[in-house]
Amino acid sequence: MANAVKRYPQAQFTIYEQGKQVLQKVRISGGGRCNVTNAISDPKELVKNYPRGQKELLGPFYQFNTSHTTQWFAERGVKLHTEADGRKFPITNSSQTIIDCLVGECKKQNVEVATSSKIVAINPITNGKDGFELKFVNQAPVKVNQLFIGAGSSQPIWTQLQAMGHSIVPTVPSLFTFMVNDQRINDLPGVSVPNAEVQLVGSKLKTNGPLLITHKGLSGPAILKLSAFGARELHASNYKATIAINFLPQLCVQKIKRLRDEEGKQLVNNYKLFDLPKRLFASLIKHANIDEQLKWASTSNKDIEQVYKAICQAEFDIIGQNRFKEEFVTAGGVDLKEVDFTTFSSKVVENLYFAGEILNIDAVTGGFNFQSAWTGAYIASQSI
Repeated sequence: MANAVKRYPQAQFTIYEQGKQVLQKVRISGGGRCNVTNAISDPKELVKNYPRGQKELLGPFYQFNTSHTTQWFAERGVKLHTEADGRKFPITNSSQTIIDCLVGECKKQNVEVATSSKIVAINPITNGKDGFELKFVNQAPVKVNQLFIGAGSSQPIWTQLQAMGHSIVPTVPSLFTFMVNDQRINDLPGVSVPNAEVQLVGSKLKTNGPLLITHKGLSGPAILKLSAFGARELHASNYKATIAINFLPQLCVQKIKRLRDEEGKQLVNNYKLFDLPKRLFASLIKHANIDEQLKWASTSNKDIEQVYKAICQAEFDIIGQNRFKEEFVTAGGVDLKEVDFTTFSSKVVENLYFAGEILNIDAVTGGFNFQSAWTGAYIASQSI
């Protein structure tokens, strides 16, 4: 809204927050460090991180993308640093820095922030042409000319929007970890693999990236990406599904056969011949029923196939899902067909704007969910 004030200084802008404090989701983001955005700035590459909203965000990202976000904060004294995986955080590594910047900008532009203001009804006047009446708990109603909604995953607000004629895509969890109970990994919490391929068996959904074994199952970027892109399929299966993991995508049967020729005196369970953590490799080989004293020179083609399958075609049954820390993202929200993405305005109700998770847009982990919110809010501020 501070951006909108700069364009329309004669207007009065008020932010209504139902909680006692603002920006609580910013506060917990990135474990309290706030993953502001990502280093990927090319719109065509950026949209690939959005299971829902990919097509719709391409144009908006040419107007305001991760580079613009970085610049916006830098102009207000907040510098961001980029980590090896592309995530961007404030150099203070504190979400409070981002909160102070946003709140400070609102104060500077005389935007009123009204906390403890829970809206219970939104009544469009002449379908929004003549504005809206907002009704609150324990407060007098307020008349506004234009309305921007950035309420996140808010079922009460979605219900209000449905009453106005908007279609709401039912919500399901996105960005979660997998509960797995399997002897191959049960004793290996904390073990990680730098680059694994994970596929949802029975579908074309496949992701890659770091994978982490936890005390409850599997996590890491590869798993979180699969949970995002497969959010609806996994929900439909009640989170009972099978995944196939390739712990070493660069490995092939021919490479293993060369070990038989080149490392014949070595034991098959010598993890140093493979780029895998020792404990994980030993467990995979053990549960593949490979003789731990077997030397490569004595392996048959069947043995080699077993080794390959154990490492590159390992199937695990998902028995449930866990939230990813405190950052709970949902797939679902306002149907994207009912939004004009050149302005982030409603096609159903006049003078109504949206951004963020209120829309049926979500992304993989890495600062992308915030970026779609920054982009939508900025474009809406230029359109109001």
